[in-house]
Amino acid sequence: MAGLLVNGEWKQKDEFAEEDGKFKRQDSSFRNWITPDGSAGPDGQNAVKAEPGRYHLYVSYACPWAHRTLIFRKLKELQDLIPVSVVHPHMLDNGWELSDDFPAATGDPLYGKKYLHEIYTLAQPHYTGKVTVPVLWDKQEEAIVNNESAEIIRIFNTAFNGITGNTEDYYPESLHDEIDQVNDRIYETVNNGVYKCGFAETQDAYDENITPLFDTLDWLEHRLSTNSRKYLVGNMLTEADIRLFTTLIRFDPVYYVHFKCNMKQIRAYPALNDYMQRLYEMPEVNPTVNFEHIKQHYYYSHKHINPYRIVPKGPRDNVTDLGIRM
Repeated sequence: MAGLLVNGEWKQKDEFAEEDGKFKRQDSSFRNWITPDGSAGPDGQNAVKAEPGRYHLYVSYACPWAHRTLIFRKLKELQDLIPVSVVHPHMLDNGWELSDDFPAATGDPLYGKKYLHEIYTLAQPHYTGKVTVPVLWDKQEEAIVNNESAEIIRIFNTAFNGITGNTEDYYPESLHDEIDQVNDRIYETVNNGVYKCGFAETQDAYDENITPLFDTLDWLEHRLSTNSRKYLVGNMLTEADIRLFTTLIRFDPVYYVHFKCNMKQIRAYPALNDYMQRLYEMPEVNPTVNFEHIKQHYYYSHKHINPYRIVPKGPRDNVTDLGIRM
C-alpha cells in the first residue's frame, strides 16, 4: 500500500493496478522549466531562471526515474549548484519518508519535513495526486518546478551551461528524432514495461506485457551488436543511454525475480551486458548506484507482492555477480 494526496490530506490507496488488472502510470503534475534567462521552455512552458543555490533535488536511490537525474547532475557538473535530499528506501503507508535512519538517506535539511508529501503540500496546499520522486524544488519561490524525470534531465542538459561552463550535449539537435524514437520504444516496453509485468494483477495483463519487454531487449542486443555499436544513438553517449541504464542495472537483482521478468537475465545478453558494464564504470555513473537502497525499496515496500518483506541476499556480490567489472 502507498497513497496519494486528496485536497492536501494523505489517503492510503492501492496505487498499482486499475480495474482491468493493468498497471497505468499517472502523468507527472509539475511541468515547468528552468532556462538560462527565465524565458519560456522549449515547448512554451513557464520557466524560471537558472541561478546557483536556488534549486534543490529530492530523489530516491532506489527509483530508476530519479536515478536518471542523479546521473545527469554528475554529467553536467551540477553537484555544487543543486544539492540533493535522498529519501529512505522503504516506501510504506505514508509514501516516501524523509528520514535519515538508513545509510545514505539524508532526511530533509531544508524544512525538516518527515514525508515527501509534505513538500508537495508546501508547494500546493490543496494538491491532489501521487507523490513521486524526483522533485526539482525552487527554494526562492518554495515551489516544485518539475517532477517529471524525462524533463528534468533535459533541463539539466542545457539550463546551467553558462554557469558551469559544461556544454556537453546529451540531446543534440541532429539526433533528436532518433533519440525520441528509441526513447519511446524503451519507455513503453522496458522502463515502464517491467512495472506493467510486476504490478499486473491478472494473467492476461502480465502476458500482454512480458513478450514486448523481451522483444525489445532482443532488439537492443541486436542494435548494440551491429558494427560493435557502443551507444544506442550515434557514436556518443546520449540521454537514451542513461534512460535505459537505470532499468538495466536493476533488472537482474530486482525485476527478474520480484517483477517476474524471468525469461532471461541481462547477463545472458553479451552485448547488452557489456554495454551496461561500460556505463556502470563511468565515474559520473558509478557513485549514483546504490544496490542496498534498490533491493530494500522493492522487496520491502511492495507488500502486496512480497507479503513477508524478505529482502534476498543475492546476487552474492552486487557487482561481480551481475557481470559488472570493477
